Amino acid sequence: MRQIIECVANFSEGRRTAVIDEIVATIGAVPGVHVLDRESDLDHNRSVITFIGAPEPIVEAAFQGIAAAARLIDMDEHSGEHPRLGAADVVPFIPIEGADMNDCVLLARRLGERVGRDLDIPVYLYEAAAARPDRENLEDVRRGQYEALKEAIDTDPDRAPDYGPSRLGKAGAVIIGARAPLVAYNVYLTTSDVEIARRIGKTIRHSSGGYRYVKALGLLVDGKAQVSMNLTNYTKTPIHGVVEAIRREAGRYGVGIQSSEIVGLIPQRALLDAAQWYLQIDGFKPEQVLENRLSESPSADADSPTASFLDELAAGTATPGGGAAAAYSAAMGAALVAMVARVTIGKKKYADVESRMNDIVVEADQLRADLTAGVQRDSAAFEAVMAAFRLPKTSDQEQAARAEAVEAATRHAAEVPLEAAQLATRVLELAAELAETANINAVSDSGSAGAMAGAALHAAALNVKINAASIRDQDAASRWQTALNELQERANRARQRLDAAIQERGGITI
Repeated sequence: MRQIIECVANFSEGRRTAVIDEIVATIGAVPGVHVLDRESDLDHNRSVITFIGAPEPIVEAAFQGIAAAARLIDMDEHSGEHPRLGAADVVPFIPIEGADMNDCVLLARRLGERVGRDLDIPVYLYEAAAARPDRENLEDVRRGQYEALKEAIDTDPDRAPDYGPSRLGKAGAVIIGARAPLVAYNVYLTTSDVEIARRIGKTIRHSSGGYRYVKALGLLVDGKAQVSMNLTNYTKTPIHGVVEAIRREAGRYGVGIQSSEIVGLIPQRALLDAAQWYLQIDGFKPEQVLENRLSESPSADADSPTASFLDELAAGTATPGGGAAAAYSAAMGAALVAMVARVTIGKKKYADVESRMNDIVVEADQLRADLTAGVQRDSAAFEAVMAAFRLPKTSDQEQAARAEAVEAATRHAAEVPLEAAQLATRVLELAAELAETANINAVSDSGSAGAMAGAALHAAALNVKINAASIRDQDAASRWQTALNELQERANRARQRLDAAIQERGGITI
């Protein structure tokens, strides 16, 4: 069954277009992920990026977006109307098709653990993914914002993160969770008196005794008082009901509604409900909407299949490229390793190695998962390099910032295929062991696994070297070359064992 997950990531940058562009490009570079929308606000100094994909790609894209934000946004220099804790402030997963809330909770926790471990950023879980009841509500987690958390995180046990360090760097902290679709909706009043908006926000939000499923606060945006809201369950508390409540409250202060806006995307059902209520349409059915009826046609999706990795590889785009192909090849090798081990398990003839075969299955499956994620990481890393080269360079300060961004992105673009090379080498070693001890009927499959891993190692090494040649830090480049030399020595030994076993047990001359 196809699974589609939505991620609506909020980043603490709404003014520097180049930074937002780079974060969007990094997310969109992950194969299988589609960026649906981006929305930025100057006063909030915040951007909302909405993207969808299957579970593995969506987690990878979210991770890469958080990493890019951490590199590009300094929270010590950030200010804006909207509350925030970090550069990547809130990252929720939302089930759309073929998935449920439990799936999204698992994804949120996986991402949180990885962000805390690999990026050294404190992570707080919220909504359905919350590990503590007092962290279910976003506003409770974000209370005091970045500045207060910076003072309390290492002294107050109640502010200790769910993952990552109990200290705050310039990237701040990230809040990761799982939730149902919500509507981010703002109403502008015919006044600049922000106190009126604050009073209305207090009246309608649930935490102050107002409407269930409504979170609201009053802000001053573009010189106008704004009631900013998240409607967390529009089926229980519909948009039109909230709008009319705001209209009544505003009338008490002698003002009205000037306009409203939707931030990001909105479910069609929410708009249809509002249209039906305002137009007073009795007996209305969603299938009366032309586009809904067309989408139910058997031929509606016939011309829009999801592109496979090989289709994307063959396209005339810079990504995915050789590094992604290397990881993909090694992942195929790992899959074959797992297959050979599995066809050995349960055979009386191989009872003495069954325990070892079980261990290999576990390791090979993990290698395959890591390498599959590596396909996406490699594309995202190269997209980040291209985005860094697109940064402005008109002033000395811009040139220095651009050079630093290019250096950091290029380093990362070398480290990603180096990791793939390490994993590929391990796949090759497992293939050699299986050729020597596993089911003799699958000895050629062991050889095929080794061939895939060997090709992956060579391809990944090429990508490490091309990026290493482009950085200023030649000490790092030297360390990478040393690591590649060691991997090649391990691979040569494994390949000799593999060839000898195939020839001896399979009668195949390599």
